[in-house]
Amino acid sequence: MQEANALTSGVVVTGAASGIGRACAEVLAASGRAIALWDLNQDSASKLAGELSAEHGIAAVGLRVDVADPAAIHTAAAASREAIGAIGGLVHAAGMVLQMPVADTEVEAWDRLMNVNLRALLLAVQALLPDLEQTGHGAVVGIGSINATLGNGLIPAYSASKGGMISLVRSLADDLGQRGVRINTVSPGQIRTPMLQPAVDALPEGSFERRILLGRLGEPGEVANAVAFLLSDLASYITASELVVDGGNISSQR
Repeated sequence: MQEANALTSGVVVTGAASGIGRACAEVLAASGRAIALWDLNQDSASKLAGELSAEHGIAAVGLRVDVADPAAIHTAAAASREAIGAIGGLVHAAGMVLQMPVADTEVEAWDRLMNVNLRALLLAVQALLPDLEQTGHGAVVGIGSINATLGNGLIPAYSASKGGMISLVRSLADDLGQRGVRINTVSPGQIRTPMLQPAVDALPEGSFERRILLGRLGEPGEVANAVAFLLSDLASYITASELVVDGGNISSQR
């Protein structure tokens, strides 16, 4: 039987300084994989890289990267390669959400959100493709959302970006599969992260929980475990798939 920790090549994690991205970096580092942490917050990324390296004895680097900037992605790819060696994995967890109902949607804000949430996945795969191919077991995970499936009038841009990610992943899987690289989406439900917390605070207690079959919010580590699985040898025959981690939200009729 293959072990989930069989792979030792490094992983790039975008949005790695907080929330789901941070949890992914922590879980992957604990499995022995070198980590390049990309985030807008240089101090937080560098601090976490130092902590992960010291705790797990792995190579780690924290880089300030605006994933909406194509040039920044290519620069970071080169810096990551130099810092952690062979790169066999990519997790695109960087993302933003804006409450922009249709009447309030602004073109500039829409474009910024799409460039961070969606376009950056394509550009990061493009920049790291030679690395992913070379390892012979390259794998990519995009962090989607159940909002790609559920309707939410407050966040149409965010929902569209995550729906676009699922479609993009399926399209890329056709190309990447011929190169020996797998790519999948993990779509979380309501996860206790800094992104969700303002909504939790603003709504009456239990607003999210009453719909979720498991009766609670998810934790970032629970999403990270799913990501680690898809990056591991245990998922060697899984590509172009969406793994929903929502505690039973989408299927709920509560």
